[in-house]
Amino acid sequence: MKLAVIGQSQFGLEVYQELKKAGHEIVGIFTIPDKDGKQDPLAAEGARDGTRVFKYPRWRVKGEAVAEVVREYASLGAQLNVLPFCSQFIPMEVIDFPQHGSIIYHPSLLPRHRGASAINWTLIHGDTRGGFSIFWADAGLDTGPILMQRECPVFPDDTINTLYKRFLYPQGVKGMVESVELIATGRAPRVRQPEDGATYECIQKKENAQINWDQRAEAIHNWIRGNDMVPGAWAEVNGHKLTFFGSTLLEGAPPQGQTLEIPGASRPAVVSKNGLVLFGNDGNMLLVKSLQFEDGKMIPASKYFSSAESSSLELTEDEKKIKEDVRAVWKGILSNVAEIVESTDFFKSGAASMDVVRLVEELRLKWGGLQLQNEDVYMATTFEDFMQKVVRKLRGEDEQEELLIDHVEMDINGRTLRLPHQTFINGQFVDAEGGAWYHTINPTHGTVICKVSLAQISDVDKAVAAAKEAFESGEWGRMNPRDRGRLLYRLADLMEEHQEELATIEAIDSGAVYTLALKTHVGMSIQTFRYFAGWCDKIQGCTIPINQARPNRNLTFTKREPIGVCGVVIPWNYPLMMLAWKAAACLAAGNTLVLKPAQVTPLTALKFAELTVKAGIPKGVVNILPGAGSLIGQRISEHPDVRKLGFTGSTPVGKQIMKSCAVSNVKRVSLELGGKSPLLIFADCDLDKAVRMGMGAVFFNKGENCIAAGRLFVEDSIHDQFLHRVVEEVKKMKIGDPLDRSTDHGPQNHKAHLDKLIQYCAAGVHEGARLVYGGRQVPRPGFFFEPTVFTDVQDEMFIAQEESFGPIMIISKFPDGDVDGVLKRANNTEFGLASGVFTRDLSKALYVSDKLQAGTVFINTYNKTDVAAPFGGFKQSGFGKDLGQEALNEYLRTKTVTVEY
Repeated sequence: MKLAVIGQSQFGLEVYQELKKAGHEIVGIFTIPDKDGKQDPLAAEGARDGTRVFKYPRWRVKGEAVAEVVREYASLGAQLNVLPFCSQFIPMEVIDFPQHGSIIYHPSLLPRHRGASAINWTLIHGDTRGGFSIFWADAGLDTGPILMQRECPVFPDDTINTLYKRFLYPQGVKGMVESVELIATGRAPRVRQPEDGATYECIQKKENAQINWDQRAEAIHNWIRGNDMVPGAWAEVNGHKLTFFGSTLLEGAPPQGQTLEIPGASRPAVVSKNGLVLFGNDGNMLLVKSLQFEDGKMIPASKYFSSAESSSLELTEDEKKIKEDVRAVWKGILSNVAEIVESTDFFKSGAASMDVVRLVEELRLKWGGLQLQNEDVYMATTFEDFMQKVVRKLRGEDEQEELLIDHVEMDINGRTLRLPHQTFINGQFVDAEGGAWYHTINPTHGTVICKVSLAQISDVDKAVAAAKEAFESGEWGRMNPRDRGRLLYRLADLMEEHQEELATIEAIDSGAVYTLALKTHVGMSIQTFRYFAGWCDKIQGCTIPINQARPNRNLTFTKREPIGVCGVVIPWNYPLMMLAWKAAACLAAGNTLVLKPAQVTPLTALKFAELTVKAGIPKGVVNILPGAGSLIGQRISEHPDVRKLGFTGSTPVGKQIMKSCAVSNVKRVSLELGGKSPLLIFADCDLDKAVRMGMGAVFFNKGENCIAAGRLFVEDSIHDQFLHRVVEEVKKMKIGDPLDRSTDHGPQNHKAHLDKLIQYCAAGVHEGARLVYGGRQVPRPGFFFEPTVFTDVQDEMFIAQEESFGPIMIISKFPDGDVDGVLKRANNTEFGLASGVFTRDLSKALYVSDKLQAGTVFINTYNKTDVAAPFGGFKQSGFGKDLGQEALNEYLRTKTVTVEY
């Protein structure tokens, strides 16, 4: 179809591009004139494509259409006018000219919020649903029949920017293209707009954006966010016009800080460490993060008083002397500059990165207590701004804002635990949508540890939006890889500082034996982050020799790039370690993360979130959502802005996730699923070692171990001896409180899993397997299950084929010398995660390792994983790797670039 695109902006540009991709002929672009010599993006793109571009300053004069403009437009023969975003008044002679008329995009659910400031008023009115309309243009103001509407939730802390970027922009572009397709195929509806519920509000300008303080806190919050960033809600404070940005509703007790009188407010505001706390006439609170002075200077609201109630600092006499010393250092570096004045820009005057290092080190040497970083120079490039940064640091006013956390505190294991228990979204701990929560249970006693926020679908959408913003527009996306590595090293150091606390949380939340949690659950997590921190600045592409297009020459190279927003869903057996295995590689590659911990073990993930803030990882990079897998995990797998999903869990759930990833947006996926790992024990083995490590292969971490040896094949001639020694050792195992340092075997993770193990053993006995030891719940409070040993297990039995994920040893005999026979039995499973072999015959061991169909083969050892060794399965145990260099590939994409010269 022949289209005329009438409009402007990046939004108009993308609609134009997508219409061309769809095969439509763009006969002309009608846009605004150049401003200060710069073309509108839509005009520039049209010129590059060779599309005719018209830039009329006006279409009408004194209410009448300009005849020559209309004639020129009509000569193009457009069949439809598409107006994605247009600030000009288009005469009806043009609107009605094409065969199909004109369609217009409007960012509200018409008839609500007609007019030019629709998004502003959606927020100002506190609407819980928003969206856009595409309608047929008529002579009224946004009154034409509806062709299409799409709606979305509006979250309490949404701003114009977040709502636009999350939904109105990307879905609006798609909607415009779909609408044109509906028209082209004769399927476009015309639904008359109802007048019931119709609203029309004025254009929001600075003069009518003044804050009325005599309102509820929610109404003030909505006014501020509805004017953020343009035109900006403002108020008179101490004789200055201040504009307020970054509002959120605040609950709990008012934070401490210095009071600030605001004319008309019901009570004084409080300048706290986290921002400016304001009060509505209902006594409720909101928090504002940023303030802007009339001269355009923006400051953190928490630094209002340190700015001396203006955009400039008042310096003491000593500070004035310091300023001249700093000026001298600048002069020494910028020797080409005649005079260092307030507006002198460090980099525009010729400074380079080495000069930044010199400046920072000279000032540190001169004032030993000055905590100045290279980044401070990049953030304050003029002498005036840099000097304010230095003075604030010397005054101790530039400290990082304190993170507000509603900790649950408990004294246990000789220490006080401080547990975050809310969702972690965009750098803040916040309640789940609607205040939903659940109890997390201590499996040692079966008692409640604390309440935890139960994330909802809308929380996923918020977290994904925050992660997308952090990746595309935030500091993380622009960060040097080496600086990214430095933050991950710092995070690993903080995890090590909190190692005992994290291990205690693992013990009470998952039932892990404390000593094992110290070494493995937490210890390996620390090692994982350190390992991948070292990879950050070593991710490389390559150059590729290709056939030259003579007489020209070509250079072809590849770049390894982060994917974007990644979802991660982890299990309950190693809560922190499974987080580390996936999150460390994901973050090292430069992605952002939305992670769902297992619903029954959320606490170490939330503590980890707290440590990411302390490490300086920017907001939005890491988001943690405790909740139900069927709701939260499913939404993450379906979300169109999530580009990669890593999952560890059961095979049936993995299949469903893989399907959702394919149907939603063909997102990349890596799966670590179920296992039934065979362990082959030959008669020529070191029997002492085979007994000791065979028990570890089954009972390590209470059997809640993805690579646990699900079935032991023991050569006939040593079977009885092996069985006798295993049972004797099992009898010595101490079952008890995981915080007791002498405990060998703690409780199973949760009640449902304990019940499953009881049923599993009952099925084995029913089918005729010989229960040699255990098979029962331990008669004490909590979820304790006896270490269990079965033998005489036949291949067709349920317990021979299905994973128990518990402390249950399944033993089958095989005839002496029948290597190929036992290999066939070992491989007769749809799982292929791990396997093992014990023999002194190295030739036999290597032969067996070649034939075993599993992602990992242990020879004369078991459970020996390392952060540098890739880990993952075959067959229905999944695909993709955790750990090692190969794990990075799961979170990177390869771009090929070819240059002709």
